[in-house]
Amino acid sequence: MEHLIEFRDIYKIYHMGDSDVHALDGVSLTVDQGEFVAIVGQSGSGKSTAMNIIGCLDVPTSGSYYLGGVDVSTMDDDQQAEIRNKMLGFIFQQYNLIAKLNVQENVELPLLYAGLSGEERRTRAVAALERVGLADKRKNLPSQLSGGQQQRVSIARALAGDPSVILADEPTGALDSRTGREVLAFLQQLNAEGNTVILITHDNSIAVKAKRIVRLQDGRVIYDGPADDPRAVVQPEEQEEAAV
Repeated sequence: MEHLIEFRDIYKIYHMGDSDVHALDGVSLTVDQGEFVAIVGQSGSGKSTAMNIIGCLDVPTSGSYYLGGVDVSTMDDDQQAEIRNKMLGFIFQQYNLIAKLNVQENVELPLLYAGLSGEERRTRAVAALERVGLADKRKNLPSQLSGGQQQRVSIARALAGDPSVILADEPTGALDSRTGREVLAFLQQLNAEGNTVILITHDNSIAVKAKRIVRLQDGRVIYDGPADDPRAVVQPEEQEEAAV
């Protein structure tokens, strides 16, 4: 079976003065259609680098990245931008909404870059806003919305392009705990509807809302399995102590 996402021995090496930093150090993993996966790790673990490669925002130093069966690791910037528009929907910690555009215009913006007609953009934007319960706010500016509502607008923007993968980078990081739980519940609902969701986080309490956890440390995968397995949330030093 063809995987939706496949990392084959991915390395990402940064040259820092006289030394090399292995942000990703031989990572191999797969994600299939319909999964809800959390990629977890502390600062410096490699999770942000993994997200950037999955999102076609960066390319590996070596190894191959297949998205929908296509090797995108050797594509140039224009080719990566095209596949990003077609296959990926992004949800960011800081929402990344444009202040001078109203809610509907913010949701339409990626569709404009994708070359859709004005009528198609409006239809898709309104449908996406209905899915997140904000169709009545479509003429509001972002500044007129709460943080939770702004994050739902960013979810609608991600959904409007009908992406193969929803990539959520610390989506609750700027929200209070109650609103964060609401956003996570919505991501779970999207996954239940058949959407593939990849959640990037450093927080175990958020990661366990996914169905599967991939934990990174020092650029390597140290756990890949069910989110309800106790090993999924045990820190590496605790694992070492337990093994003694």
